[in-house]
Amino acid sequence: MTQASNHDKRKNREGLPPGTVIDGYAIIKLIGSGGFSLIYLAEDEETQERVVIKEFLPRNLARRVGSCRVEMERQASQENFNNGRKLFYQEAKALATLRHPNIVNVRTFFLANNTAYMVMDYEQGKNLGKYIKHRKGRLSTAFLLTVFPPILDALSLIHSTGQLHLDIKPGNIHLRPGGNPLLLDFGAVHRIATSRRSQASQVVTPGFSPVEQYYSSGYVGPWSDVYAIGATMRACIDGRPPPSAIERHAREQLKPAVSQHRRRYPAWLLEVIDWAMEVDPLLRPQDAGSMLEALNSESGRPEALLEPSQPSRLRRAGGPSQ
Repeated sequence: MTQASNHDKRKNREGLPPGTVIDGYAIIKLIGSGGFSLIYLAEDEETQERVVIKEFLPRNLARRVGSCRVEMERQASQENFNNGRKLFYQEAKALATLRHPNIVNVRTFFLANNTAYMVMDYEQGKNLGKYIKHRKGRLSTAFLLTVFPPILDALSLIHSTGQLHLDIKPGNIHLRPGGNPLLLDFGAVHRIATSRRSQASQVVTPGFSPVEQYYSSGYVGPWSDVYAIGATMRACIDGRPPPSAIERHAREQLKPAVSQHRRRYPAWLLEVIDWAMEVDPLLRPQDAGSMLEALNSESGRPEALLEPSQPSRLRRAGGPSQ
């Protein structure tokens, strides 16, 4: 590919120009991007409140034409674009129905410029992923107990509505002043399946996604989000993502937190992290409430589950047996 065509690809993903007004919101600046969307800081023209706007603009599927309009790439299929926009709306609807102090608040969502937009509250603070990198891990017990119980409480609400997040990781947790956390990015959210046949395609983030998310036959559930919480807590300690669940399934090389970090953290806290990060879904806390109770009571892993686990066939993972 030539340098010129590379430039054209980048240009097609440029953000809306500052000052652009869409549905009563004036764009201030582009503040983030992902594979499926661009994220802006904007201002409500009526109230002058700052908001965050997420624009559906999937890489390789759509492109910017002129300063605002979005169109499909020539080689992209209409079905893929429509499915992507449907998932974007699914995220917006899921968030709009959830009211929790630790879940990002969606104000509205709408269509414009041949694509979809979601408007969320603007919250000051910093990204947990960047904070871990800056601090090189070793975040304190007090920090962990400030951030993760509220996130688990938010997850309990999500699960109680029959939904799963399925993309929990440090980059999707926002830290407001005082460490008050906010769970972001519900782009992978979908309903809890009643059978394996109804499993949707799944987002995978190495290091944070459990083994069952790697297989189309994998049986995901609340226990899948629990694994991601445990892996995120482990990243706060280690300063880096854990090995992928697939690598751990093939050959376990991750030392248990309870032995690796026993001099710095209380044993009960490390036991809960190890419990949540069991490769076998059947050996983890089965829902966010169980993990939250273990953290709040400082009881660690239940005694009946403290013995080293036997090799398992990973019945819920849907993958090969060990």
